[in-house]
Amino acid sequence: MNVQQLQIALNTLVTKEIRRFMRIWPQTLLPPAITMSLYFVIFGNLVGSRIGQMNGYSYMQFIVPGLIMMAVITNSYSNVVSSFFSVKFQRSIEELIASPVPHHIILIGYVIGGVTRGLLVGFIVTLLSLFFTELSIHHAFVMIFTVLVTAVLFSLGGFINAVYARSFDDISIVPTFVLTPLTYLGGVFYSMDQLSPFWQNLSLLNPIVYMVNAFRYGILGASDVNVWASLAAISILCVALYIFAYRLLARGTGMRE
Repeated sequence: MNVQQLQIALNTLVTKEIRRFMRIWPQTLLPPAITMSLYFVIFGNLVGSRIGQMNGYSYMQFIVPGLIMMAVITNSYSNVVSSFFSVKFQRSIEELIASPVPHHIILIGYVIGGVTRGLLVGFIVTLLSLFFTELSIHHAFVMIFTVLVTAVLFSLGGFINAVYARSFDDISIVPTFVLTPLTYLGGVFYSMDQLSPFWQNLSLLNPIVYMVNAFRYGILGASDVNVWASLAAISILCVALYIFAYRLLARGTGMRE
């Protein structure tokens, strides 16, 4: 395939993915907005008024970056895992794999779809947060880079989950038993300074800690971990997951059985 044909193939995949979640926006975009609004009201206003400041910021300001990142992570992941498993379940993925479209284009197309939904929901949550507090961007590059790489990372994670899933129940196991606990323990609602040394060291094994803190540093200028080390770790993990996901797709794992 020449460059123009590759571009057409990629545009087709991306357009299909975006239209898929936009067509059912009451199920894909509205629930996260409502959920995060409840977080703002309950944790930010009611609980936050009793906690006071955290790391020199109001509690509402402190949790907003984490809640935005939570929305990006959840929606990037869920978009790809549900979309790819659906085409695998319907066996239409076999036609795509047998076509002359390179595996890189297929993988990138699904990832862009997940990133688009994640960023769109993140943008909606950001707009909603402005009704509750004021935000000012301290380091734009760090903020943008972190949210993009995180969205890519969890889109790849959703793809890998969909490859191994054998039923619709399987695509909910990782979000329920892995993703949700790691997110809530990722420093969204608290500062690591409040933890004992043991739990601080244990938290460093949680990759979401680095994503949340790097994003918080981009917005507030405050972080519990080394920001540049966090960005490097996230980038390396993203590359590793891409290579792994590509090999699964190239081998037809879970798709040619």
